[in-house]
Amino acid sequence: MTPRITRPAVAGTVRRATARDAKRLTRLIQASSAYEGPHAPMIDGYRVGPDYIETHRVFLAAAPDGRLLGFYALLLAPPELDLMFVADAAQGLGVGRLLVEHMKGQARDAGADAVRVVSHPPAEGFYRQVGAERVGTVPANPPAVMWDRPEMVIRLGPAPTPTPTAESCHSHG
Repeated sequence: MTPRITRPAVAGTVRRATARDAKRLTRLIQASSAYEGPHAPMIDGYRVGPDYIETHRVFLAAAPDGRLLGFYALLLAPPELDLMFVADAAQGLGVGRLLVEHMKGQARDAGADAVRVVSHPPAEGFYRQVGAERVGTVPANPPAVMWDRPEMVIRLGPAPTPTPTAESCHSHG
């Protein structure tokens, strides 16, 4: 059993994944308890290859000690969150929110005004908490996906305005 990651460990970094991260990302997907039981066929044999990482915007969150906390993959044509996984041991610690906020910034920087999310049904509540709205349902696609999935949109709006610091408020003249 993987030891639970504590909140201070979440103060890690988000960085662009490289081809060398492919096996780590694949292991995180394969170990996800969100895809056990009836959901197992969705990830059975799924792998994140080096070519996928080099082709798409794939970012990972790592703890200060290097442990993989989670990752996401953003497609840009059209903008869609293709993959997002958080390690079971890091669930509930803000890693998902950190990754979504980072993804929003990447999408905004690429000129997108919204990002489509086809959610794993149990994750719909999380996506709603981070601002997604449901816009429809994607029908099951057997044999890999045996259930309907919520189709959602995260609208981006303008980038947040930085809060002035005391130092930036002083006039230098």
